[in-house]
Amino acid sequence: MHVAIRRIAIAGALIAVAALVAWAVMPSAVTVETAVVAKGRFVATVDDDGKTRIRQRYVVAAPLAGRLGRIRFKAGDQIKSDDAVATITPSPAPLMDPRSRHEAEERLGAAEANVARAKAVVERAHAQSDQANADVARTRTLAEHGTATAQALEHAELAVRTADRDLRAAEFLDHAAEHELSQMRALLARYSGNTNPDETPESWSVTAPVTGVVLKVAQESETIVQPGTPLLEVGDPHDLEIVVDVLSTDAVEIRPGADVTIIHWGRPEPLSGRVRRVEPAAFTKISTLGVEEQRVNVLIDITSPAEQWTRLGDAYQLDTQIVVFTKDDATIVPAGALFRRGDQWSVYAVKDGRAELRSVEVLRRSGRFAAIASGLTDGEAVIVYPGDRVASRVRVTSRPQAAP
Repeated sequence: MHVAIRRIAIAGALIAVAALVAWAVMPSAVTVETAVVAKGRFVATVDDDGKTRIRQRYVVAAPLAGRLGRIRFKAGDQIKSDDAVATITPSPAPLMDPRSRHEAEERLGAAEANVARAKAVVERAHAQSDQANADVARTRTLAEHGTATAQALEHAELAVRTADRDLRAAEFLDHAAEHELSQMRALLARYSGNTNPDETPESWSVTAPVTGVVLKVAQESETIVQPGTPLLEVGDPHDLEIVVDVLSTDAVEIRPGADVTIIHWGRPEPLSGRVRRVEPAAFTKISTLGVEEQRVNVLIDITSPAEQWTRLGDAYQLDTQIVVFTKDDATIVPAGALFRRGDQWSVYAVKDGRAELRSVEVLRRSGRFAAIASGLTDGEAVIVYPGDRVASRVRVTSRPQAAP
């Protein structure tokens, strides 16, 4: 009996020693960071920085040669239409010579053409505004009866706001064109009627073409100016657009009407926007690394209520996220889980405590996430940023991915 007990004890000791030896030589589990594959709405964006810009700005220029008096206005001052912003004492001039008269008449004809064109733009903007208001009224009625979606009503209301802004911009241009025409007519009549070369010329008042804010004073001090010399810029600071220059390879995916999220503009809450135009021509820009890049300007309208961004001004910097691709019920994984293996994308999934190599088909990547067409299912865990110790069938200890 004692012999049997001794044998059992010896066998148990040998088993324990064998287990210790096996544990010592067995490779330890690799601690990895994992994330869970999820189903949801995937949105791909083109992210780039941009600047605000006043859509319609008017440069007040000297209509004639002479001595400019000191301009009393400063950047940020409010001015009204037809306010005198500068005075010019013209040089004594007799009857205009034929060449000068011809030039003045040509400028008058151009001003008349600008007025006709501006009025046509105003008429078109009025028609678009009327149509947008009719559409939103019809959509609101349908939404009250449950036959139109809330999204359709939002789009109709957005169309009204956009049409109203286009109408204000058209009226701005029309008023400016009318002002330029009246200035040219008065100038031509004044020169034509000046028959006494010894007569002391009267000062000419340069008036503001529109109501707005002084954006920039180009010539503040008294000096001699020539016709066409810029004096100051006037615009409406509440009529802003955003200009973003994106790579030409990204611009081909951007479409007018695309939704835009505006961030890092000075407040924590993002703003909404919409692409109005993608300019057809690219330009060369040198990056911070000294690389030549082909860039394309994308013009974006801010669609959030104006009271949310009243502190924004001209040439303010911000960041934009332009939507170029969306997919509902997509299989989404962190982009850090993907790596190239030959010609295919692959991931390491975690199954039964071990890493399992999977080949996947990537539908689209954007920022920190990617949409997978095949190779993974909802709820599986994948290894994010796998190190060189991770290989197929290696034991792993999962650690959830840290929150961004």
